[in-house]
Amino acid sequence: MLLLITAGFGLLTLLLLLLAPHIRRKYAAGGVCSSTARLDGKTVLITGANTGIGKETARDLAIRGARVIMACRDVEKGEEAAASIRTACPKAEVEVRELDLADTCSIRAFAQKFLREVNHLHILINNAGVMMCPYTKTVDGFEMHIGVNHLGHFLLTSLLIGLLKRSAPARIIVVSSLGHNFGWVRFHDLHSQGSYNSGLAYCQSKLANVLFVRELARRLKDTNVTVNSVHPGTVNSDLTRHSTLMTIFMTVFSMFVKTPREGAQTSIYCAVAEELHSVSGKHFSDCAPAFVAPQGRSAETARRLWDVSCELLGIEWD
Repeated sequence: MLLLITAGFGLLTLLLLLLAPHIRRKYAAGGVCSSTARLDGKTVLITGANTGIGKETARDLAIRGARVIMACRDVEKGEEAAASIRTACPKAEVEVRELDLADTCSIRAFAQKFLREVNHLHILINNAGVMMCPYTKTVDGFEMHIGVNHLGHFLLTSLLIGLLKRSAPARIIVVSSLGHNFGWVRFHDLHSQGSYNSGLAYCQSKLANVLFVRELARRLKDTNVTVNSVHPGTVNSDLTRHSTLMTIFMTVFSMFVKTPREGAQTSIYCAVAEELHSVSGKHFSDCAPAFVAPQGRSAETARRLWDVSCELLGIEWD
């Protein structure tokens, strides 16, 4: 009996290995951006571009001819990523700048230098993020998920919105997640001081991304600057490094999850697809419109989160 079980398990493993390419293509790889649009003369800013889908997005847009600015907390890793892009495409115009989204002083310094040295910004991709990390706070005392994933990008976008408007037509892409479906904005305890669950904190921040896009799109009406959010899919990247369970899942079921290149496709699609030139305030996954949870469609919650975010950051953004 033990021999039969062992043989059966071995046969199943062999079948999975043989069928892995087919399974990946049919069920895991997801949509592919088919646009051949060029970005010559365009300037792109991508946060968290040193690894994962951010790096793959930077590579693709650089190959299309864009000047790509990679905003990274770890400059050394950013330079390594930029070097690999240049190796793949010697003509790629990529540069690395330091940005720590967990520190509003770093964000302001980055934006100040950026505005002084860069004349146009056509595409902003708010890609960086943290996921399921232990309870920690940003330099400014915000819970890390809401601080980096939402507030950091909220502040960065507010500081660059004038340049985006002057560079119009322009696009903003915010990387959210399917996890927004399981999130609720806990206005009474936004920073999880009363209780903390890393998964719920992550989902709250991803819902905040969707709500930010909804309200920003309303405010950008008739400016020729669009903003949309994306769910990249379940991607095998180091974003899951803080969760042992997720790391094991990604390893064991790697054939069922996306590679970073596959995960970057929807961000790329929203950045370049000609048919999206006037589409704003929407959510995409697998290069197609995607479902938004009811709590992500609340205009009242979106406006309230906007006001709370401005208050926490000490800014006015009308």
